[in-house]
Amino acid sequence: MKTSLLRLFLLIAAAFVAAGATLSVPAPAGATLTFRRVFKGSSPEFIEITVREDSDAAVYEIRQLDEDPGPMPFQVSAAWRTKMFDLAAQLKHLQGQDLDVHRKIANLGEKTFRWESGTEVHEAKFNYTLNSAASQLLQIFEGLARQQEHVDLISRRMKYDRLGINDALLQFESDLNRSLLPEPQRVARLAHARSDRRRFPLRGHRPPAGQISRRAHPPPGLGKLFESIFVNMCSTAVRRGEFE
Repeated sequence: MKTSLLRLFLLIAAAFVAAGATLSVPAPAGATLTFRRVFKGSSPEFIEITVREDSDAAVYEIRQLDEDPGPMPFQVSAAWRTKMFDLAAQLKHLQGQDLDVHRKIANLGEKTFRWESGTEVHEAKFNYTLNSAASQLLQIFEGLARQQEHVDLISRRMKYDRLGINDALLQFESDLNRSLLPEPQRVARLAHARSDRRRFPLRGHRPPAGQISRRAHPPPGLGKLFESIFVNMCSTAVRRGEFE
């Protein structure tokens, strides 16, 4: 009798311990979708972007292979995330997917899609694909990468080479006109946030002669030009219905 009671007590205690352990384990976070491209000899050689299903917060890394790794944060809107994860669902979350065309074509860089949800992980690698859903997903990821390259370039020019801003704007305009950027308005926000009187002297500003170099102080009116170009380009794109 005593042995039976002891066994019952131990079973109940074990059940409570197991229940407590189960409750202490956090629920798995929302799924993530990662794109990686490694293309030695290109510029950039390494691109990696990770997008979360349940948050605008995303991370990207764009660099040469010999540079130190350093993921940077950025944001992807809910509308684009929904489209990306819908495409991943069409690809069965990459489970058992062979996306490569398996033909003798030029090396276009090794591309990887990776889907993660809790302990479940699936990925697919390819050089070139004819799969429609995979091609659309690739186009979005590559567009996000180009978008962040513009952000980085404009930020560097504004900080270190203000006379080079016009060239950066022309590159941005070229991609904008070809509808290559998923969310160009995010680049436009950078313009509004950075183009102010303190950083970009407007018309009428005259720096003290001989104290500050021409490179540090662009010609008068550049700040206003910088802002107006961004506003006009993005407003035109929105009116045309090129971006949602």
